[in-house]
Amino acid sequence: MFSPRVRALASPVCLTLPLALCLAACGGGAETDPGATETELSVIGDNPGVGRERLAMEFGDLFEDEQGLGETRAALIMHAGEIVGERYADGYDADTRFISWSMAKTVTAVMIGMLVADGALELDAPAPVPEWQRPGDARAEITLRDLLQMRSGLDHTEGGEVPYESSEVRMLFLDQRDDMAKFAEEQPLEAEPGEKFEYSSNTTVILADIAADVLTRDSQDPEERRKAVDTYLRTRLFGPLGMTSMVPEYDAAGTLIGGSAIHGTLRDWARFGEFLRNHGSYRGTQLVPRQWIDFMLEPSPRAPFYGGQIWLNTQASDPQNQLYPIDNPQGIFAAIGHMGQYIVVSPKQKLTIVRLGHSDAEERRALLRQINDLVELYPTP
Repeated sequence: MFSPRVRALASPVCLTLPLALCLAACGGGAETDPGATETELSVIGDNPGVGRERLAMEFGDLFEDEQGLGETRAALIMHAGEIVGERYADGYDADTRFISWSMAKTVTAVMIGMLVADGALELDAPAPVPEWQRPGDARAEITLRDLLQMRSGLDHTEGGEVPYESSEVRMLFLDQRDDMAKFAEEQPLEAEPGEKFEYSSNTTVILADIAADVLTRDSQDPEERRKAVDTYLRTRLFGPLGMTSMVPEYDAAGTLIGGSAIHGTLRDWARFGEFLRNHGSYRGTQLVPRQWIDFMLEPSPRAPFYGGQIWLNTQASDPQNQLYPIDNPQGIFAAIGHMGQYIVVSPKQKLTIVRLGHSDAEERRALLRQINDLVELYPTP
């Protein structure tokens, strides 16, 4: 995407002329790129891995109102394990906790992977939901893999023409908010388990409920459930990674709102992205098996652009893929949250980009093009 600073060189005439003639055609260069501003350069490290001034301009464009990207409140770039760019909008700083929205789904998937590694759950066994285990209930065929890959077959609606009637909105904000998992688990099948992809926050709450049941031996005490999951996340994931700011939310039944409500600082969300980039390892310690991260990044057979609670840039042009147009290099993945929360990771480029803010659907399309411009600055080995 062309910045306003280089748009003068982007006209059809200029793109067909040598540089000297182009400058003359565009007014002798009066409108050409003046370089990065002091503000833009001030948030870029000395050795960012690419041209410092170019990176400063592209990174700065995330915060420019005229770009039509919405409101960027905080953004960070890590390359080869080092912060090379970090900036906050007015009113936000390094201590601000930002809501995850659906980035929380990826955290929940990692927690499930740890429980699988502990031997407490099995990926391809029927999901241990008591509601589904009655004789003749076809939901007993739903596996943990089905839930993680958003192909449970349950009748969940994430949006819909009337938002307040959707199962997601009812669960999170309206009449079902006190016991979210109960509502999500009660829904009937609309497709055979494993046969249909349908993105669903309700599905992730079921995963969070399963985790609480395992950690408390099926206790129904809300405080015991909350405390067990909170302790597990802090001792097994947040603590080892140094993600000290993280604040998960729970419903009245003590179930983690694992599809949409974990709060953390910009740097802590970047730490989580780096942890995924390093295949579940941190400073030489494997916190979750590499094979589990491999599974999370494995394209679902029903939606090649989606893995285990994470978006993939496989088939980026698919209208359902929330990473379009980021399609190169292959292997890029992202945790994505409502209204423009992004942790974009490119392992081949040793790159993690985090953007937090508020953007509507049209603005998010422009925002992803700008993030793509940042990705393209970095070479692929």
